[in-house]
Amino acid sequence: MAKLSETGLKFCKDRRGNIAVIFALSAIPIISFVGAAIDYTRATAARSSMQAALDSTALMLSKDLSTGTISSSQISTKATAYFNALYNNKDAFNVAITAAYTAATGANANKIELAGTGVITADFMRIAGFPTLNFGTASTTTWGNVRMRVSLVLDNTGSMARDGKMPAMQSSAKDLVDQLSKLAIVNGDIYISIVPFAKDVNMGASNYNASWIDWTDWDAANGTCSSTSYRTQSSCESRGKTWTPKNHNTWTGCLTDRDQNYDTLNTTPTAANSSTLFPSEQYSYCASGSSPYLETVMPLSYDWASLKSKIDAMEPTGNTNQGIGLAWGWQTLSAGAPFNAPAKEAGYLYKDAIVLLSDGLNTQNRWYSNANQIDARQKILCDNAKAAKITLYTIQVNTGGDPTSSVLQYCASGANNFYLVTSASQTASVFKDIATKLSQLRVSK
Repeated sequence: MAKLSETGLKFCKDRRGNIAVIFALSAIPIISFVGAAIDYTRATAARSSMQAALDSTALMLSKDLSTGTISSSQISTKATAYFNALYNNKDAFNVAITAAYTAATGANANKIELAGTGVITADFMRIAGFPTLNFGTASTTTWGNVRMRVSLVLDNTGSMARDGKMPAMQSSAKDLVDQLSKLAIVNGDIYISIVPFAKDVNMGASNYNASWIDWTDWDAANGTCSSTSYRTQSSCESRGKTWTPKNHNTWTGCLTDRDQNYDTLNTTPTAANSSTLFPSEQYSYCASGSSPYLETVMPLSYDWASLKSKIDAMEPTGNTNQGIGLAWGWQTLSAGAPFNAPAKEAGYLYKDAIVLLSDGLNTQNRWYSNANQIDARQKILCDNAKAAKITLYTIQVNTGGDPTSSVLQYCASGANNFYLVTSASQTASVFKDIATKLSQLRVSK
């Protein structure tokens, strides 16, 4: 009996088996925590894939609505269709989404808000009394608070008369005007300027009293000597004769490249610094009534009919100077003279862009007749424009087997912004692609 009592006492004092009891008691919460982590991971995966599907749905809805493919009353139905095609998480059930559209007012953007919810079955947390886990997320897309100012810098040189290039460019540029104009909710959302160029640009002879014109070279080349034996200012005055420049109202309206380095900048011209002024030139193709005629520059406008009429009026003539076209395209987007672009209002994001189309390699500017030298100036100009946050799209219409233009490739704001067209018929799709890029949408959360 004493032995049995001693054995019982030892058993009561023995603690070596407690670990099994403790483990048994702690196993339940440990397994629950591990299981909860697994369940939450599944719920997070379902939520992440829902977020991606909602983002894509919101973008597609915004695009459809802005292009007129759907009306605002169709948003909910279309949202469900897009989302169901995109969302394929097999753990989720009771999945539902809602869509709400708010139209733009003033500086407030168009907005589509999507919200999604769903449920997954819990494999482990049901032990703790949670048989299911709910999840949800949302996505918002906004558009319409981005205002665009686009300069169409279009080659009007003589070679554009070949292979149907000029009519193809005109038709495509007008289509771009139409496509961009549809994005405008109110006047001023979209502005477009037109810059026809050859060797020079034409600002119109009616500007002969403008303060931003430099007449130095024009006066030296256009006038009469007191002795009819001399035809130039230098020869006249070197013989002690008097040179009398013609009246500036006989100017044809053309301007050539500014002094270096202002030819690569958009500096506002001032009388205090003659190098900032735009040099006049008596280019015959700018004379009113001449045929062919280099069409005048059109400042930023939302008069869509007038913009398209300007494009229709263009005629091919003269040599190629892409740099002057690009410089004036940038100038039309600038706040200073000669165009004094409309002030940018607070509450909007502004995108400035230049679309430069040319069918050939550079052949002539104010200083050079060597393509490499002209290209070098143009590259500096493009660097400066891009540094000023101008987005550049460049198009080479190459129907004659010329080398691919390295300067147009360089000037584009990225490889996808340069287009090589080998047939005039391709011009339309290029302009359509550029218009789509200009109106790209932005997801905001």
